[in-house]
Amino acid sequence: MEFEPLSLGNEVIEFDMMGLADDAMDIEHPVDEDDLLDNSTSTTTSASALFYIPPPPPDTNLEPYEGMEFESEEAAKAFYNSYARRVGFSTRVSMSRRSRRDGAIIQRSFVCAKEGFRVDKDKPGRVDGRVKRPRAETRVGCKAMLVVKIQDSHSGRWLVSNFIKEHNHELVPPDKVHCLRSHRHVSGSAKSLIDTLQGAGIGPSGIMSALIKEYGGISNVGFTERDCRNYMRSSRQRTLGGDTQLLLDYLRNRQAVAQNPSLFYAVQGDEDQCMSNIFWADPKARTNYTYFGDTVTFDTTYRSNRYRLPFAPFTGVNHHGQPVLFGCALLINESEASFVWLFKTWLEAMSGRPPVSITTDHDRVIRLAVTQVLPETRHRFCKWHIFKECQEKLSHVLSEHPNFEAELHKCVNMTESIEEFESCWLSLIDRYDLREHEWLQTIYVDRRQWVPVYLRDTFFAEMSITQRSDSINSYFDGYVNASTTLQLFVKQYEKALESRYEKEVKADYDTINTAPVLKTPSPMEKQAAELYTRKLFMKFQEELVETMTFLATKVDEEEAITTYQVAKFGEDHEAYFVTFNFHEMKATCSCQMFEFSGLLCRHILTVFRVTNVLTLPSHYVLKRWTRNAKSGVILEERASNLLNGSRESLTVRYNNLRSEALKYVDEGVKTAEIYNVAAGALQEAANKVALAKKNSGKSAFVNATGREDHSNQGSVAFNTCGGHQSGLEQPLSVDEPDRKIQKLLRQLERARRKCEVYRANLLSVLKDIEDQKLQLSVKVQNIKLGMKD
Repeated sequence: MEFEPLSLGNEVIEFDMMGLADDAMDIEHPVDEDDLLDNSTSTTTSASALFYIPPPPPDTNLEPYEGMEFESEEAAKAFYNSYARRVGFSTRVSMSRRSRRDGAIIQRSFVCAKEGFRVDKDKPGRVDGRVKRPRAETRVGCKAMLVVKIQDSHSGRWLVSNFIKEHNHELVPPDKVHCLRSHRHVSGSAKSLIDTLQGAGIGPSGIMSALIKEYGGISNVGFTERDCRNYMRSSRQRTLGGDTQLLLDYLRNRQAVAQNPSLFYAVQGDEDQCMSNIFWADPKARTNYTYFGDTVTFDTTYRSNRYRLPFAPFTGVNHHGQPVLFGCALLINESEASFVWLFKTWLEAMSGRPPVSITTDHDRVIRLAVTQVLPETRHRFCKWHIFKECQEKLSHVLSEHPNFEAELHKCVNMTESIEEFESCWLSLIDRYDLREHEWLQTIYVDRRQWVPVYLRDTFFAEMSITQRSDSINSYFDGYVNASTTLQLFVKQYEKALESRYEKEVKADYDTINTAPVLKTPSPMEKQAAELYTRKLFMKFQEELVETMTFLATKVDEEEAITTYQVAKFGEDHEAYFVTFNFHEMKATCSCQMFEFSGLLCRHILTVFRVTNVLTLPSHYVLKRWTRNAKSGVILEERASNLLNGSRESLTVRYNNLRSEALKYVDEGVKTAEIYNVAAGALQEAANKVALAKKNSGKSAFVNATGREDHSNQGSVAFNTCGGHQSGLEQPLSVDEPDRKIQKLLRQLERARRKCEVYRANLLSVLKDIEDQKLQLSVKVQNIKLGMKD
C-alpha cells in the first residue's frame, strides 16, 4: 500500500515508511524555514506552536509538552529518552527534515520503538537453501512520539511542536527497563572496570556479577551481559589490530616454500582486511585426518576472554591416544555465518569427508553451524565444559550445598540407562529445589548431546566415560597462555607441532622396540600385544584381566543368538547383558564400550572366555588403534582385508567345530548308553576327517579366504561300499562343448586362487616395507635428538 505525499503550502510532508522496518533510518525532507512555524506535523494547529511559551524551571520528573524548549536537538533527544526510561519504553529517531536553503536539519521526530509495523523484505521460505529463522515481532503500530523543530536559525533553540503520550502496548517495569535498546549503554567507568577484570582473566558472567555488586543491582548497571560480551569482543579486536597480517604473511611464506605446496589456508572476505576470520591446515594435519578423522574436537578453550588470542584448533586422537591437529582457525567474528564459513572451509580442506562425531563447547551458535554443515555427524557438547560452567552458574547452590556437585557428577557419569538417568536427575533437582533453575533447564533440554548414556552408541575414541581423557586436553597446552599474543603464537605454533611429532615418534619407538608383559596365558592377549599400539594394548589387557572376576550366565537362547548376564560374583544387581552370535562371531554389550571407544569390554571378553573363543575376530580390531594404523592406505580395500579374512575364516571354523563338539560332550555324559553312542559317533567322525585330510586336494576347491567352492563341474562323493573314495567324477552324458567349458572353468579357478595368493604375498611385502620405514623414521629422530643433546 502506497501513500501520496501531502502538500501544505511550500512544505512537503511525506509519511515515514521506514518506520515499518526494524532498523529504521532517518528520512529527511527539505522545507522552507519561513514556513516552519506556520505548519506542523500534527493534524491540529497548536497555540504553543504559534506563540512562544517560556519553559518552566527544569524538573527531571517532567513529561514533555508542546512548546517546551531545548538548547539543542541532542538535548531534546536525551530528555525524551530519559522520560522513556522513567515510563518504561524504548525510543528511536523516526524522521528528519532539512532546509531547502542550506540542507541543515530543522525537524526531528522521536518515536516509541514499537511504532509502525514490520515489512519483510524477503519472501518467506528458503534463503540460500535453508529456512530463515523467524524473528520475534516487535512493532505494534504505537503512536507515541515527540516532534521538535528549530525555533530560528539564529538562536539555535529547539521547540516541541507535537507530543503524543499514549501507548497501545504494556510498558516495561523499572526492574526490566535496562533491557530496552535505547537505555543500554556501557559507561566510561564501566568500560574501565571491564578492561581491568578482562585483563585478570575473568569472563563475561563474572564481570557482570562484579558490576551488579558495584552498582547495587542489575537495573543500575545500565546494560546486559550481551552488551558486556560485545564490548569485550570489540576490545579484543582493537587489541589484535593489524597483527592478523603477521599470520597471513606467515601462511603465504609457508605456502610458497617448495616443501609445503599443499598447505591450505583461507580468509573470510578480503585477505587485506585485518578483522577477518582465518583458517589453515598444513599437509601433516590433512594427512592425519585420512587416518584418524573419524572423530573430531573443535577446541574453543582459547576463544574465552581469558585469553588474548581468539583461536580454535580442530583436533583428533591418533593410534597412541595422543591429540593430533586437523587445522586451526583465528576467530575475530563469531557470528553464525562465520562459523558456517569455518566448518565448510575446514570440510573442504579435509577433502569433503565428514567425521562420524564432533565434540564442541556448549554454544548455541556453534550448534546451528554444525547442524547446517555436518548434518550426518553426531554432535556432542563437551561434558567437562558444562561441569565447569556449572561452577559459575550454580555458585550459590555449591556454597550452600557442598555435596551437590559430587551428586551431579554421579548422576551424569554413573547411570547405566536412560531411565536411570532421568529418574536420578529429577530426584536430584527436586531434593535441592532447582526445578525452576533456568540454566539447569537448558542443559536438561540438551541432555542428548552431552550426557554419556545417550551417546554410547557412537564412536568418540575415548577409553573412559567417567574420567577425562588426555586427548581432550588442548593440542597447544603449554604453548599458549593468557599473555600469548598473535605475534608470539606464530612462533609457538611451530614448537607445538614439533613437540607433538616427537611424542608420536617416541610412542612408535616404544611400541616397536619394547614387548609388553603378558599377564595371562590367553592366545587372545598375545594376539592383541602384536596388533595394538603399546598404550591401547595396556587398556585392552586391563579389560581382559578383569574377566577373571566376572561370571557369565546364559539367560536366553534363540536360534543362533544367545544372551548372557555378566556380573561380578555376588553382584547380580550390577549386571550387564551380552548377546552373542557364535556362528558370525558377533557380540553386543549393554555397556556399549566397543561402539564408544573401539575396544572390546570386559563383559564381551568374559563371554568369549566361557565360549572358548581364543582369538579376537578381525572385525573387533579397529585399524586406527593398531601399530599399522598409518600403513597401507593406498592399497585396494579388498586386498588390505585379505589376510584378516583368511585368519578370521580359520578362527570361525575352529570355534564353530569346537562349539558343536562341546554340545555332544554335554549331552553324551548324562548316561552310559548315551556316552557309548556319542563316543562311537566321534570315532566315526574322526575316521572321516582323517580320510578327507588325506584326500583334501581332490575333494574340494578351497579359496584363499577359507571358503569352499563346490562348482558345477563335478560332484564330491565318497564310495563307502569298497571303503575307498571314488574321486572327482564327470557325468557320462556331458557332450564335448560342455567338457571344454568345465575345463576352462577349472583353469579359471586355479588362476583366481594363484592371483589371491600373489595379492596376499604383495600385501605382506608392503607391510614389511611400512614397518622398515617406521623404524628408519624412529632412528632418524633419535639421531636428531642426539645431535641436539
